[in-house]
Amino acid sequence: MGFTYPLNKGFPYPLLHFSYSFEESLPISKNAHSAYFAFVEHNPVSAKNENERAMNANGQLIEQLTRPEMYQTYEHAYTEATGLPLTFRPLQTWQIPLHGKRMENPFCELMTEQRSACAACLQMQEKLAKEAMGEPATIICSYGLYETAVPVKLGSNTIGFLQTGQVMRQKPTNTSFRRAVDQAKRHGVDLNTPKAKEAYFQTPVVSQKKLDSLSALLTIFADHISMKSNQLAVQSATAEPLMITRAKQYILENYAEKLSLGQVAGAVHTSRFYFCKIFRKLTGLTFTEFVSRTRIEKAKDLLLNPNLRVSEIAFGVGFQSLTHFNRVFRKTVGEAPTTYRDRLPKAA
Repeated sequence: MGFTYPLNKGFPYPLLHFSYSFEESLPISKNAHSAYFAFVEHNPVSAKNENERAMNANGQLIEQLTRPEMYQTYEHAYTEATGLPLTFRPLQTWQIPLHGKRMENPFCELMTEQRSACAACLQMQEKLAKEAMGEPATIICSYGLYETAVPVKLGSNTIGFLQTGQVMRQKPTNTSFRRAVDQAKRHGVDLNTPKAKEAYFQTPVVSQKKLDSLSALLTIFADHISMKSNQLAVQSATAEPLMITRAKQYILENYAEKLSLGQVAGAVHTSRFYFCKIFRKLTGLTFTEFVSRTRIEKAKDLLLNPNLRVSEIAFGVGFQSLTHFNRVFRKTVGEAPTTYRDRLPKAA
């Protein structure tokens, strides 16, 4: 699949072209996927009591998402084109997200060596994550540096952020450096050194217009990840019982028809009760949820065709009413079918 974005129109960088097969390059851990859906989507109350487990599953999922060559190539191209660091961070983290990344701000790198300053930065990161849960957000730290986070979604759930920044909007001055020195003193950190001053004055300066353009650029890439991430809910990269494989295949071949639990259980020669129990345990989804997601993925493909009405697509993939289709689509994808279609990238 290939897409070209006219980033030279309103963006500070030339045309970028992405060509990749996300499904082939992105094996997903079934355990990470199941934990995420089973806890976050099906048991939101108990998920609060399983915070550590959810964080681990979320971290595993992001680790899987950042392995493909497609992501690595994009991150490298972004840092080369902008001179800024980029990372794909989880919702919650006990580390400074951009620390150790290519093009890390030398001043920020210096500050991470100070425990008290590092703690203040983590508080800022937590605030940024909260503000960016639904849409891109930019905040400023106590030393005058800006960072931007763009949410990456799996269905309607935010699973992490593409984050960049460590920049100023105005050139650093001796006055602003003295303010930074005074701020650091409050945390017990001495910045009044030649090394710290040199690092501070190396901070990249980015205008608000360019910062907005970078956010838009990251939003496009976040959409690429989100567009494909829902497919992970109906795929498994590891071995599974033949019964489940056959059930999935049966659903894929008959999703446009009216499917029932008993019908599919009978097709794989097992009882309704046993099939229901095993299917959810191994996929992290109920039978109904899996069928709905399968239909939604097919609908997303059909929405690429501008000649098909949304109602035609809804009934064509097996939904019995347009209202139900719109409700399930919004829950799964995070937006209405018409909104999703309007934002689809144009094929090159």
